[in-house]
Amino acid sequence: MQVSDFTFDLPEHLIAQYPAAERTASRLMHLDSETGTVNHYHFADLPSLVNRGDLMVFNNTRVIPARFHGKKASGGKLEVLLERVLDDYQALVQIRSSKSPKPGSTILLGSPNGLAQNETAVHVEGRAGAFFKLRFPSPGVLKIAEQLGEIPLPPYIARDAAVSQSSEDAARYQTVYAKHEGAVAAPTAGLHFDDNLLATLAEQDVARTDVTLHVGAGTFQPVRVENVEAHEMHSEQVDVSQSTCDAVMKCKQENNGRVIAVGTTSVRCLESASGSTAALAARHIEPYQGDTDIFIYPGYEFKSVDAMITNFHLSGSTLMMLVSAFAGTENIKRAYQIAIEEEYRFFSYGDAMLIT
Repeated sequence: MQVSDFTFDLPEHLIAQYPAAERTASRLMHLDSETGTVNHYHFADLPSLVNRGDLMVFNNTRVIPARFHGKKASGGKLEVLLERVLDDYQALVQIRSSKSPKPGSTILLGSPNGLAQNETAVHVEGRAGAFFKLRFPSPGVLKIAEQLGEIPLPPYIARDAAVSQSSEDAARYQTVYAKHEGAVAAPTAGLHFDDNLLATLAEQDVARTDVTLHVGAGTFQPVRVENVEAHEMHSEQVDVSQSTCDAVMKCKQENNGRVIAVGTTSVRCLESASGSTAALAARHIEPYQGDTDIFIYPGYEFKSVDAMITNFHLSGSTLMMLVSAFAGTENIKRAYQIAIEEEYRFFSYGDAMLIT
């Protein structure tokens, strides 16, 4: 299986640079994976496409202001992007600079407005693979991020520098149900939901539960090998609770409903919790807390997820492979071609797809 099996040509003007005026105003493509049929809706129409007894699973991670501008003690400029918060005072980060800082050195993080009095010194403790390990002073990583960081919009949102951070990004690059801080990228399928839509779904007796996966910057890393099976996934922190497992089992066994994962991150949570030897033997899902590097590509047998809501993904990405595993590669290729012809908006701030 080759990465080229999952590539497509996307006109640049279809990459969404801003969110829709309203969350539910995005377009929604419905792909029936059994027939390959494609239909077109708006996201506000979602209640007409789900059933009483279905269960929607949301990723409740919260995006933190994870991008910092700073400099070395020598004065050289650099950019720091949080990958993972390890504890109150330590984090793994990516550092972009002309020359990598050495372990034991100090770097100065500054506020976005560049005022020297707002600089904070952090210590470079060493390397951890492709990342650097930094130690932050009091009041800790998350508080300093609030003070000095900015929302880390994806690299394909290529706005002019003067408008690279819109005033609405802090709100719109965040789901309305975001709860647990730790992500450096949004679970973008959830960006289409607002409180009114969630209330409508609840009134229809569509059940709801949450999982947590703190999306890392590695989600934007390209697949660097042509042979798909040789790719190594980055790991991310996952929390699937007992109450979520109970909700999944009730949906399947009592309500005869579908488990609808909102976003590929929710898919990865549920399938990670369904993959233990014990869970497979009993055909159920178990609580799971820890790291996951699950890599889902065609040939994978889904164990818990019956349907998913997802955005339109980057060409050749692991997310293209995941949705192809669920719906069939040819179905996805055809649906993406239709999306391009119909001028759907792609990627984080773009439109959505319901795959059943």
